Amino acid sequence: MELVLPLREFGRGDLAAAGGKGANLGELVNAGFAVPDGFVITTEAYAEVVKSADLTAVGDAAALRAEFEAVTVPDELAGAIVAAYGELGGGPGGGPVAVRSSATAEDLPGAAFAGQQDTYLNVIGEAALLDAVRRCWGSLWTDRAIAYRAKRGISPDEVRIAVVVQRMVDAEFAGVMFTANPVTGDRQQLVVDASSGLGEAVVSGLVTPDHYVLSPEGQVHEWSAGRREVVIRSAAGGGVTEQTGAAAERLPDEVLAELARLGTRVAAHFGRPQDIEWACAAGRVLLLQARPMTALPPPPLELNWRQRKLGSILLEYIPHRPYPIDMSTWVPRGPAGLMARVTSAYGIRGAFEDFLPEVDGVVDRLIPPSPRPSPGVLAAPFKLLSRARRYDPARWTADPRFIRFRADVRELAALDLAAMPWSELVRVPRRALDAVEPVADLRIDYLPATGLSLARLLVALKVIGRSELMGELIAGARTRTSDANRALESLAAQVRENPQLKAAVDGLDPAKLADFPEFQADFAAFLAEYGHRETETPVLVTPPTWGESPETVLGLVKVLAAADPKPAEHADRELRSPLLRRWVQRARDGVAFREDSHFYFTMPQPILRRSLLEIGRRLVGAGVLDEPEQVFHLRLEELEATDDPARAERLRGLVAARSARREELAGVRLIDPGLIFPHEDRGDALVTGTPASGGRATGPARVIREPAEFSRLNSGDVLVCRYTNPSWTPLFQRAAAVVVDSGGPASHAAIVAREYGIPAVMGTATGTSEITDGQVVTVDGGTGRVVPASSEESAA
Repeated sequence: MELVLPLREFGRGDLAAAGGKGANLGELVNAGFAVPDGFVITTEAYAEVVKSADLTAVGDAAALRAEFEAVTVPDELAGAIVAAYGELGGGPGGGPVAVRSSATAEDLPGAAFAGQQDTYLNVIGEAALLDAVRRCWGSLWTDRAIAYRAKRGISPDEVRIAVVVQRMVDAEFAGVMFTANPVTGDRQQLVVDASSGLGEAVVSGLVTPDHYVLSPEGQVHEWSAGRREVVIRSAAGGGVTEQTGAAAERLPDEVLAELARLGTRVAAHFGRPQDIEWACAAGRVLLLQARPMTALPPPPLELNWRQRKLGSILLEYIPHRPYPIDMSTWVPRGPAGLMARVTSAYGIRGAFEDFLPEVDGVVDRLIPPSPRPSPGVLAAPFKLLSRARRYDPARWTADPRFIRFRADVRELAALDLAAMPWSELVRVPRRALDAVEPVADLRIDYLPATGLSLARLLVALKVIGRSELMGELIAGARTRTSDANRALESLAAQVRENPQLKAAVDGLDPAKLADFPEFQADFAAFLAEYGHRETETPVLVTPPTWGESPETVLGLVKVLAAADPKPAEHADRELRSPLLRRWVQRARDGVAFREDSHFYFTMPQPILRRSLLEIGRRLVGAGVLDEPEQVFHLRLEELEATDDPARAERLRGLVAARSARREELAGVRLIDPGLIFPHEDRGDALVTGTPASGGRATGPARVIREPAEFSRLNSGDVLVCRYTNPSWTPLFQRAAAVVVDSGGPASHAAIVAREYGIPAVMGTATGTSEITDGQVVTVDGGTGRVVPASSEESAA
């Protein structure tokens, strides 16, 4: 590899030699874009200096930086740099130049490294140039750069640095351009921030810049004037100076049009939205840098009513971005796949399919599907009636298919995964997925009677004018979820009676239970029976279950033990008709089937998860992964195609790339909840949502973002959360009210809230961000409004 080469010698594939900045600039030059002339001091030059000065022995980062800043540049390299500098012209010995760091791990999709390494502007003279180059090398080892690489899992051994030297542009004004809107994700808008002088003032945040939102044709959709607090300009003799800014003036229309034209072309050339630094001098726009935009939200969506309806369900069940292993296992074969089969069986296409598109192997966003009828929907009523007569939900556990399913699950649960050879181990995930198939068939057969019994009861209640009893009546069904809640309450009762046990449980450490053998045995029995329940969502395999996260269950016990149990209220006593009572029982049988089939359906999930983690442990042992959980970045078919963990090195690259992409999207929502739950006129309310359980209640808000925070809820708090699932419902025995970002009146949260007689507001979209933890609020479950509590209510 040459030590010094012109920019034109590089392209986007030369990352290893020219670093991210140099490779992208070379690509722009060769594509015909206006880029200041320059050259690259390659990564080989950096390696030569490290070797010649024996810097590999320097272990401390600060000492390494100091060594670089004082290092003697080898004569051959110094000569090549000086010669290239002279060829740029501009004055005796070379004119003013910009000297920019260009590391091999920067300007990548998912890792921009913006500002992590150093840049030196208006460098004049050979000595100053060599000094700036040394400082750029040393900036690879600043604390901020080291921390940034560590956060993204980039090993110090994997990174080198090149230096880009370009003719200095004495800009009249300059700035940054995004070829997509970084806030909304709109790919049909370009966003330009600009200010007077050099762009460093904009990049470093020293000024409030002019802000433009442009169309691809250069039309100005939005403009706000900056404040020009300072202007950075080249100083005589080298370096830069800060001057007092002048009043802001809008950029000329022809410059804005040229920026839009260039930005659109650059994005098209690289095939993805770009973050571009630019400068305007003598009426000409020059490109100083281009790199992929990072953390870019997905493009805006417009949803129809069907998408909003399904979106309210999916948002509750997809609380965070799925991993590739989720997408290749439990998403298509778990509860979402099950519902896709059920709806398809009755002539509805596209209900629970293709709603999580992937980009670069990672889920990009959530797009609620828009179900549509197929010709098979014409036969659906006859199928529904036929199955409703044939399959009684009260007797579904006697179905031979269910009995066979339970036997298959027991067999899988008994496998000794650690003792299995690799060839058998990699087949276990597929066996676990195959085991759930019968439950899908059971749902197809038994749900019709469930739906008809609920519809019949609702009609009957409307006829007698008591339709408001519907929720309370069906909430009285005995289900495996209610069994789990009663078992939790039994554990909580033991804790209330024993202060020493309470102190142990409050510590949320299962190891502390060893001093209480009776409770420990009951706790272990609870986990054996209910430990396969999900902590976060039943749709993904990657979150731990109750059994794998016993501290979460202790958190529930802690909350329940903090006060006397709150009895659920049912409306059975208000029904005098024996026929209505029978219809209520049929409806409850249907509800129990719906809940319990889900309970059993998820039993293979922890088996699947354990097998995947065992595969991950084998890959750690082979040196392919650093920790077992990194297996989640891989797809099942990629694991199945691996005949020997020792020969799976190719998987490491996939894990690194997908991990970086996932890190890039860490702050990007899968979908804006406001698209699914539009609430335009809030008035004086903090948030509004869908009324789900009537009544009013006032209390301090407790924002619970994940199951690990269950223990923070106190009796009388208003539970505010992003989503719920059945594992959250024990909290409702202590909550004064429930406010949820997602979900609707038919969600688990709403049903259980009605059962316990507490107000609930669903689908607020922004409750967890608009309501402050500890803020005293009043929840009106009848109107769907959450407002700040009045002084009288707060005092009460």
